[in-house]
Amino acid sequence: MLHDLVDGARMLFRGFAFWRRDPGVMLLGLVPAAIVFAALVWGLVALGVGLPGLIDLATPFADAWQEFWRLAFRTLVAVVVFAGAAVLAVVTFTALTLIVGDPFYERIWAAVETDAAGVAPGEGPGFWAGVRGSLVLVLQGLLSAIVVGLVGIVPVVGTVAAAILGVVLTGRLLARELAARALDARGIPPEQRRALLRANRWRFLGFGITTQLCFLVPFGAIATMPAAVAGATLLARSAVVDPPQ
Repeated sequence: MLHDLVDGARMLFRGFAFWRRDPGVMLLGLVPAAIVFAALVWGLVALGVGLPGLIDLATPFADAWQEFWRLAFRTLVAVVVFAGAAVLAVVTFTALTLIVGDPFYERIWAAVETDAAGVAPGEGPGFWAGVRGSLVLVLQGLLSAIVVGLVGIVPVVGTVAAAILGVVLTGRLLARELAARALDARGIPPEQRRALLRANRWRFLGFGITTQLCFLVPFGAIATMPAAVAGATLLARSAVVDPPQ
């Protein structure tokens, strides 16, 4: 398990190494990531500014409580809501960036496949198929955000547990969505794909968690996105041609 987690994380760093092979195509991948990142950061800042007033409106029953308990409760609710919004923003970032930057990331995928095997295995999933996959990712991210929010309510350990769970759940979703193009191009049917993902779940999780942690670094999401697309392509290739023993 640990070996597979590390192997999955290594795929992201191999994605970063692709900057040396084709910096031009990787540079293009920064553009949609920067646009979507700016929009989501603005949304989170706006939420953070307006959240205290929204929490006050949503919890009128706490007005009669003692000031300490009222403040503690509303602060906890605000933290949970913002944490859930942050988890959703991370997943939404990937989904929206893949939609906005589909032509750019198509080129990164094709360049990585060609570099690895001399030719891409087939055509990508197409724009509308990518949109459908991204919408599914957003819905899964919403469910993850709700779960993380509920865990965050647990006294004492909730905040830490929610942070860890958020990274794991989001990382799992990121890895699967980023690798979808490479798997779709190989024409792998759904049942076989599910079996493939189960067999490589620790490698995908290691890749996803590492990507998610890079996203949490200031401006890390912008810098990491092209490498994540390249690394996910390599990860999908390794899952197909070099499955874990």
